[in-house]
Amino acid sequence: MAILNFKGKTFVQNYHLAIPYHQLVPKKDKSLTDKVSLSDNLIIHGDNLKALKALLPNYAGKVKCIYIDPPYNTGNENWVYNDNVNSPMMQEWLGRVVDKEDLTRHDKWLCMMMPRLKLLRELLREDGAIFVSIDDNEQHHLRMLMDEIFGEDNFVTNIIWQKKFSPQNDAKYFSDDHDFIIAYAKSKNFNGENSGWIRNLLPRTEEADARYSNPDNDSRGAWTSGDLLRKDVQKSGLYEIITPAKRACVPPAGTSWRVPEYSYKELLKDNRIWFGSDGKGVPRIKRFLSEVQQGIVPLTIWFREEVEDTESARKEIKAIFHDSEAPFQTPKPTALINKIFLIATDKNSIVLDSFAGSGATAHAALALNKKDGGNRKFILVECEDYADKITAERVRRVIKGVKYSKDESLKEGLGGTFSYFELGDAIEMESILEGKKLPSYNELARYIFYTATGEEFDPKKVNEKKNFIGESKDYEVYLFYKPDYEYLKTTALTLDKAKELGVFKKKKRIVFAPSKYLDADYLLQYRIEYCQLPFEIYKLKE
Repeated sequence: MAILNFKGKTFVQNYHLAIPYHQLVPKKDKSLTDKVSLSDNLIIHGDNLKALKALLPNYAGKVKCIYIDPPYNTGNENWVYNDNVNSPMMQEWLGRVVDKEDLTRHDKWLCMMMPRLKLLRELLREDGAIFVSIDDNEQHHLRMLMDEIFGEDNFVTNIIWQKKFSPQNDAKYFSDDHDFIIAYAKSKNFNGENSGWIRNLLPRTEEADARYSNPDNDSRGAWTSGDLLRKDVQKSGLYEIITPAKRACVPPAGTSWRVPEYSYKELLKDNRIWFGSDGKGVPRIKRFLSEVQQGIVPLTIWFREEVEDTESARKEIKAIFHDSEAPFQTPKPTALINKIFLIATDKNSIVLDSFAGSGATAHAALALNKKDGGNRKFILVECEDYADKITAERVRRVIKGVKYSKDESLKEGLGGTFSYFELGDAIEMESILEGKKLPSYNELARYIFYTATGEEFDPKKVNEKKNFIGESKDYEVYLFYKPDYEYLKTTALTLDKAKELGVFKKKKRIVFAPSKYLDADYLLQYRIEYCQLPFEIYKLKE
């Protein structure tokens, strides 16, 4: 496999591992739900690299479909490289707008994308897939980067999307009428040859079925015909066919009939061969509509008539906000994202968009849920200041109903809920030592449980009174903690506290506490593996 090298790569290859876990702070006033929860549909405002890391304890290996629309790096977007990588060269890049004059703009873009794609891969289910919108500025680089992260064997396709209706007559060379959507599976083959990511068939359309007719009034219904010839020579397919009009047909040089002669005779007897209405045509096989699969294999070229274009997307968001100007200039059509979800999700899938922009991904998921009765859940991450006023506001409006919409379903409201979170402080053990920026009990529990066990944290299992935070395949996990510096200075695992954990069952118990007053014999007796806060969070992972 060819390897893509770029300036800064050595510094960002494992940068996602160095990102600390951050608190996710609920914002009830910006949410649209009775109970704010990380199990709800989510909109998260904050740096998407940090937010993706913060999502791992709850969503690692859970997301079925990821759709992202990152900066295309055209030089006109005013995006800024902000990853605080510990390198003098990378520090020089911080906070600077990446424009067309920047000779390192491709390097910066790749440095920005690499750690995010690695975390996105961790969040995907084994049978999940990722779809990335991009244009020619970075399409070739992105393919090589994703080959490296996802594996070139997991490349699925490169979709062409017609994004414009009118040609760009002032273009210097060619009118730029399309973008790409690059698709990779997490694993095409994770548990044997017949498992892995499998795309859904798309619903049949009137256009697809219009090819079927019934010119001979066959009692089996509408049909279309397929070629009886094959483009190679098989001896069993070299024979003469006499049409009803007594015309002799033989395969042209370099071809042969698709079926041997005895199979042809069976097909002829069963009225499955068509010679045209006058009986003089080259023989073809009849294929009945009633026998075809109940869906259509997705194509790699998506025309605007089916999935709409950028102008349609701008009109869509203008209608939602009832504004003379679209509040977001580069939205994606919900019809486009809807088609991705039809291909790559089931009714109960989790979908994620870490470059959420106008919120079209949530809109598409909610619209598809209303149409097919599904329960897809969305996770949006947006770093810009418009996360509340545009991203979340669009979702609020489509849930409640858009008064001026021509779409009756949207006018009525798509229904649903979401919880809004801000990215909070990093969970840093040094801060706990100093009594600064102490996380809540649940936030520290979420971080500790996932880091210690590598398994999903379930907040419903937490019993703070009993200091119990969850149970993994191998351990029961306990946490003695309060966001109170005096508590941390005076609390220890004692014999009484060990007894309060209850009768030992089958699983060993991991207990996190600021200190302990138990010797090794008592720890062994009560089947406790003690981990001191804050020093031994990573002990079980080493």
